[in-house]
Order: sequence, then C-alpha cells, then structure tokens
Amino acid sequence: MKLHDRQLRDIYVDLLIEAAKKHPNLVIVEADLMKAAKTTGFAEVFPERTINVGVAEANMIGVAAGLSNMGKLPFTHTFTPFATRRCFDQVMLSVAYAQLNVKMVGSDPGIMATLNGGTHMSLEDVGIMRTIPTMTIFEPVDGVQLAGMFDQIIEHYGPVYIRLLRQEFPSIFEDGTQFTLGKASKIHDGTDVSILATGIMVHEALEARKMLALEGISASVVNIHTVKPIDREAIVLEAKKTGAIVTAENHNIINGLGSAVAEVLVEEYPVVMERVGTKDHFGEVGKKDFLMEKFGLKAVNIVDAVHKVLERKGK
Repeated sequence: MKLHDRQLRDIYVDLLIEAAKKHPNLVIVEADLMKAAKTTGFAEVFPERTINVGVAEANMIGVAAGLSNMGKLPFTHTFTPFATRRCFDQVMLSVAYAQLNVKMVGSDPGIMATLNGGTHMSLEDVGIMRTIPTMTIFEPVDGVQLAGMFDQIIEHYGPVYIRLLRQEFPSIFEDGTQFTLGKASKIHDGTDVSILATGIMVHEALEARKMLALEGISASVVNIHTVKPIDREAIVLEAKKTGAIVTAENHNIINGLGSAVAEVLVEEYPVVMERVGTKDHFGEVGKKDFLMEKFGLKAVNIVDAVHKVLERKGK
C-alpha cells in the first residue's frame, strides 16, 4: 500500500477493506458522510457490511453498540463535533459503560474543518472523550502512522476515538516505522527543551526545532499520538532531561494534550511548561493557513513558547 502523498481518508478506507478481509465481523456504520470519508469504496466491496443510518449520529452510536454486543466489530465515522458533542451520552453509556468494542472516527479535527466553519470545528473533542473511562484517543500524524497502528486498534478491546485528518498532509515518518498504541514516538532528541506535539502540530514542531537550532537551542520533538492513555513515562523522561516542556495541539489548550501533560508533570515531576493551542475560543470559517495563524498554531508560536519556558527556566 502506498502511504506517502495520499489523503489519509484514502489510506483509512484501504486499511478498512484489508482488515475486513481478515475479520469477517468488521462492519462500518455511517451517518450520511460516506462521500466525505470515501467509505463508499468499502461499501462497493462489502455492501452487506455497510450501514448508513442517515444524519442521526446518536443513533449511529446506538446501532454500533448493538452490533458490538452481537459480536461485530463496528467502525463509525462522522465529523469530529458530531462524533463527540452530539452523541456524548450514547458514547458514554451505550459503548463505554456497557464495555463494548466500538471504534469511532472523527474527521477534520480542530481548525482542519476550515471552510465548514465554527459549527463543524471541534476544538474540544479530545477533552470530551478524555473524560470517558476506558476511552483510547489516537491521532495519527500521517498515513504511515495510521497504517502502523491500525492492527493494534483492531486488536485492542474497548472504545477507541480516532481523530482523523481527511486531507493529504506532509509525511513525517518513513514507511515501516514501528509504533505502539499508548507509547510516544521520539522524533528528535534535544537537551534544552522538549516539544510534545500531536496531529498536524508535529510538522510545526519540527519546523520550530529548525528555527530554534539557528539560535543555538536544542529541542527534543516527541509525537504524542495517543493522548489517552498518555505515555507518562515518556513525559517524565523528557522533563528530567530538559527541565522545560512545550505542548502543541490542534485543539483547545483546556483539557487536551496540554492539560494531560500538565497533570502528569504536577503529579510526578514538576517543571516549567507552556501550552500552544487554541485559547478557549470558538472556531470560524477560513482556510488552513489563515486559521493556523489566527489561532496561534504556527511554528513561530511554538518558538515563542520555547523562549518563554526557557526564560522561566532561567536559561
């Protein structure tokens, strides 16, 4: 399977089809967004294992829970706000509380809803799902990581929320890179500051690292692809090594990656920290570059946060 230079939704559908060949109980449940996710490709191969409930996301989760209770392995899909805000109670009770095995995909996370605007721009979905017991939250940075983790997601019993970018995005990892669900992926080592990033912000963190290197600042870059359960060991190791942490996420800094990392640090190894992300703000209509600049999600914003954290560190 070609992984580079492809939209993540194309890779996702190919992975679904290959997994369905190995797992006869795998089904998909959609809420009338099959063209958006391109899961029409799955339906062409497995029409009898494709259910479209229409624009009824809460019902989609209920149907998926029922299918799981009957031994099926359901994958659901809709845009992130509808996968989380709209059907929170069904996810909480019908899936998690009932100890069922449903994999939920929310597409166009954070500002990547772009021209769909604020109503479709979920900047709090990680926070919503993070509060649910037994929930696993995974956000791949590219197709290599999505493919590398897909079998683990299938083998993991319990609810998984996948924050999936639909569009093509620059690849970070080389084909064949190994990943482990729940374990952070170190990309670069550094000695002065550690940048912990997820999703599209990993690319910005790498750009920030280059800019910082020109100033003589050595930065670690760590990809936190699994926000829950968070890799506590990796966070503490970085804190002990550099004594300064910056988090970067395409999400509200409240109750997202930054909050999860702060919880670990304050409980286990307190160090100075800064968070890069949206600042308690609703989304709005705009193209990606405009929104990333408006909401402070660019590499330069990470560099500014590093300067602040190093000043607080006393260096």
